[in-house]
Amino acid sequence: MTGYTMLRNGGVGNGGQTCMLRWSNRIRLTWLSFTLFIILVFFPLIAHYYLTTLDEADEAGKRIFGPRAGNELCEVKHVLDLCRIRESVSEELLQLEAKRQELNSEIAKLNLKIEACKKSIENAKQDLLQLKNVISQTEHSYKELMAQNQPKLSLPIRLLPEKDDAGLPPPKVIRGCRLHNCFDYSRCPLTSGFPVYVYDSDQFAFGSYLDPLVKQAFQATARASVYVTENADIACLYVVLVGEIQEPVVLRPAELEKQLYSLPHWRTDGHNHVIINLSRKSDTQNLLYNVSTGRAMVAQSTFYASQYRPGFDLVVSPLVHAMSEPNFMEIPPQVPVKRKYLFTFQGEKIESLRSSLQEARSFEEEMEGDPPADYDDRIIATLKAVQDSKLDQVLVEFTCKNQPKPSLPTEWALCGEREDRLELLKLSTFALIITPGDPHLVISSGCATRLFEALEVGAVPVVLGEQVQLPYQDMLQWNEAALVVPKPRVTEVHFLLRSLSDSDLLAMRRQGRFLWETYFSTADSIFNTVLAMIRTRIQIPAAPIREEAAAEIPHRSGKAAGTDPNMADNGDLDLGPVETEPPYASPKYLRNFTLTVTDFYRSWNSAPGPFHLFPHTPFDPVLPSEAKFLGSGTGFRPIGGGAGGSGKEFQAALGGNVPREQFTVVMLTYEREEVLMNSLERLNGLPYLNKVVVVWNSPKLPSEDLLWPDIGVPIMVVRTEKNSLNNRFLPWNEIETEAILSIDDDAHLRHDEIMFGFRVWREARDRIVGFPGRYHAWDIPHQSWLYNSNYSCELSMVLTGAAFFHKYYAYLYSYVMPQAIRDMVDEYINCEDIAMNFLVSHITRKPPIKVTSRWTFRCPGCPQALSHDDSHFHERHKCINFFVKVYGYMPLLYTQFRVDSVLFKTRLPHDKTKCFKFI
Repeated sequence: MTGYTMLRNGGVGNGGQTCMLRWSNRIRLTWLSFTLFIILVFFPLIAHYYLTTLDEADEAGKRIFGPRAGNELCEVKHVLDLCRIRESVSEELLQLEAKRQELNSEIAKLNLKIEACKKSIENAKQDLLQLKNVISQTEHSYKELMAQNQPKLSLPIRLLPEKDDAGLPPPKVIRGCRLHNCFDYSRCPLTSGFPVYVYDSDQFAFGSYLDPLVKQAFQATARASVYVTENADIACLYVVLVGEIQEPVVLRPAELEKQLYSLPHWRTDGHNHVIINLSRKSDTQNLLYNVSTGRAMVAQSTFYASQYRPGFDLVVSPLVHAMSEPNFMEIPPQVPVKRKYLFTFQGEKIESLRSSLQEARSFEEEMEGDPPADYDDRIIATLKAVQDSKLDQVLVEFTCKNQPKPSLPTEWALCGEREDRLELLKLSTFALIITPGDPHLVISSGCATRLFEALEVGAVPVVLGEQVQLPYQDMLQWNEAALVVPKPRVTEVHFLLRSLSDSDLLAMRRQGRFLWETYFSTADSIFNTVLAMIRTRIQIPAAPIREEAAAEIPHRSGKAAGTDPNMADNGDLDLGPVETEPPYASPKYLRNFTLTVTDFYRSWNSAPGPFHLFPHTPFDPVLPSEAKFLGSGTGFRPIGGGAGGSGKEFQAALGGNVPREQFTVVMLTYEREEVLMNSLERLNGLPYLNKVVVVWNSPKLPSEDLLWPDIGVPIMVVRTEKNSLNNRFLPWNEIETEAILSIDDDAHLRHDEIMFGFRVWREARDRIVGFPGRYHAWDIPHQSWLYNSNYSCELSMVLTGAAFFHKYYAYLYSYVMPQAIRDMVDEYINCEDIAMNFLVSHITRKPPIKVTSRWTFRCPGCPQALSHDDSHFHERHKCINFFVKVYGYMPLLYTQFRVDSVLFKTRLPHDKTKCFKFI
């Protein structure tokens, strides 16, 4: 029962309940799923529809969910934000669209401009091509015109005679030898370069008899000559040294003649040979007397009239300083002009002295009778009378205190030793030189020695006897350095000497010093003078003087140079036309093959005036591009002419006699890279600048990573062999312009100042033109010269740390100026600027020119230079006094002349001129 009941209840009651529960659960799940579906699907759709139709729902009768209040939904805060965002975005989109349209319009316009520019470029290219064609045609036409008017001549073919060719037929009289009948011009073409062959004396018998000092000095000089060649077949001239002979060797004329004729290139008559007999003593033998020299020239210090051939043979000075240079410290100064004695003479003449002392006839008695054959008696009496009159202090001695030196017959023998004679001449204003009584003795070694010693110590020579042949007389104008008085005028000598003014006397003394230094003083000067004499006679130009080969230091450039406002701001100043052409060099000299004809005498005798060493001195400084000195009275040859005559030309061209010209900047530096770079950058845009030569004076090379500025012109960095301030003035071959602006690496000059200095230099090309002025002063307590840098209205020097000068002076400074001066510059590492001022003033006899009122030129903030050292001024005092001793006088000249711009910065009407004025 229980089981049944349980079965029924469990089977019916519990089973039904479970089914209902399950069914209800399923219904709830289904409803829940449907509800979620409705919520998830339809509600977003309704919300989306509502939001999209929100604006339309505000209209009457069109509300989505039935009638509602007008602002019920829009008052919701987040909806308002959305509205504002939408409105803002819409407004921005409208603005962007407007900008887009505007940019499209601008792009279209720019495209049109680009197309127009492309067309302009194409047109410009076409115009440029046409201009190039026109320029090319013009250049071609110009070359054709130049070829027609100045045809280029090729060098003539040199035809050498046969080795055994005897040349011209011998003259009827050997003494009648002249260049036209005894010299073979065919061996010496104008373009040959004047090759000279020097015989080796040791290979011949007479070579063993030569004085060792003479032979050694001669050989050393020959080796250093630019003309000497070892190829005898092409030689124009053959030189053989035969004297001086050692004592007591006596070389017989026949033996010497035989040895001369045995020379390998004598060619039977010795044409184109020069036989040199140098004398070191006053009694040197006349080796070539009674020796037949054929057509060979003879150069010696003693000649008889029977052996001297005027215009063919050469009278040379004695070789006193064989292997030594003159000691400038022992040479007396040229001032004061008047010395203790008015004139002096010491000598003894054995042959006529006794008769002159015994026969003391008056001049009146002599004039009543026949004129005397020998004027020595009259000379002795006259000079003794002047000495006894006490009108002037003179010293004449006709008897030597010691044994007189050996001499030729009728010649006045020298007394005492050379040192004693020089001490007396140092006290003499004039030095009397009495020529030999024998009229057939035209010159003797004794007379030449007296002349040499007088010129050496600054005693003006007074030669009694017009028949004498002085050394190099056919080239040198001796009347500028000596007085040649006929013996019959001996009674007027005293009056003549007293009538000379101090200025004339100083000029003669200075000219004599120049002649002695240039032609007499050393073996080099004598040998080179002999060659220069012959070369000038046969009209062959001198060899060009050498230039310093610039060893360039590689460097990187490309750094764009900035523009210094201080450099670019020139105010109202118009610098003139800024050239757009590439750098060009100064015109070369084209008269080298005719200058020996046109400037025959002036170049030998124009010292110490302008350019006295150019071009025919023994140094032969014929400059390859500087020879424009020769044409005018100032020493410079004009190159064409400018338009001139109008002040407006200042804005259009440089004007003047050289309308196209540039200058080169030479800048000396020593391990100051930053200062150097700043100075180079300041040169950017400088008109008329050809190039910049940086003289790197340090053994340490510039930094490898150093980037040099690009200033629009080449920058040449030159490496030097040693640290020397003399390197500033070396004539570098990279300098292709006549004008040089020497400037320190710390100099700070504006462009207008540099241009003004350049324009002024073009008006005074033979002078130093610069900015910082200095002067010299006499220290009375210490009786010496002082260097002064104080501000002053008077100056005598312009420092070359910022100055223009001609390249010509670079040659003279480096090769001609006494070596002792350059040595002192190296010793003190100072004074090179003073040395250049001394040189230019000595040559031109003119002071420098200072431009503008600027007194200093150092850049602010630059490291200190050598001039700030305490010993700087003391060294410069010493330099000035040493230079005065070397030159023998003070060459510096004072001036109160200064050039300033007056109308440079003045604005004038266009119809008026614009120029500058010197004050």
